[in-house]
Amino acid sequence: MNETIMQKMRQLKFFGMANAFKLSIEDGRMTKFTADEMVGFLIESEWDDRNNRRVERQIRNARFRYNANIEQLHFDIDRNLEKNQILRFAECKFINNGENILITGSTGIGKSYLASALGNQACTLGYKVYYSNATKLFSKLKMTKADGSYIREITRIEKQDLLILDDFGIQPLDNQSRSALMEIIEDRHGKRSTIITSQLPVKEWYDVIGEKTVSDAILDRLVHDAHRIELIGESLRRKQAPKYQEEYEKIEENN
Repeated sequence: MNETIMQKMRQLKFFGMANAFKLSIEDGRMTKFTADEMVGFLIESEWDDRNNRRVERQIRNARFRYNANIEQLHFDIDRNLEKNQILRFAECKFINNGENILITGSTGIGKSYLASALGNQACTLGYKVYYSNATKLFSKLKMTKADGSYIREITRIEKQDLLILDDFGIQPLDNQSRSALMEIIEDRHGKRSTIITSQLPVKEWYDVIGEKTVSDAILDRLVHDAHRIELIGESLRRKQAPKYQEEYEKIEENN
């Protein structure tokens, strides 16, 4: 009878409920639960399972550059990263308010890692996140223009609660990329949040975007009331390199 019930649960795609039911039989909890406690336990287990799978799916679809989380951030290094500010961002109220975050600093300082950590946190709290390297995104949008799927992709980006554009400003924007960025920012302005990371300070973004009128329009929407994080210090990758080299040499010695 119990095996039949579990099979029906799985057929109905109640996987969390089926696993919880099986576990309650194996550890003897079923005999200790009242009927309403058992129902509550099964429903709670199913809800947790679906929520966990949804979060995993959202993180997988976002394709973050790093598998990062807030707990792994280093606040003990002097790089102008305020722990209280980041913990406030981790609550994701900035997404509810449609606010932007601009993260700038030299290469290797941890901009992409921080953006990925905030993106992962947003997924965990149930928000839809779209992550992309800025140059790759504009190249992709050019290709969608060619195959007729541009509107669909722009609409998809517009619907995301959080858009993360990583490594913005690596190269100047051409007319098509500038137009696409204007459309994205205009669609999201005041409704959705955007995180942008860049090696360049914000004041130099005008030159990257080009065409003063469009630059003014884009940056006015992006920068107005945006939260800014300006990371300082030397490259963390450079700092960590000797440590990894030392570990590598130890491994070589043992072999």
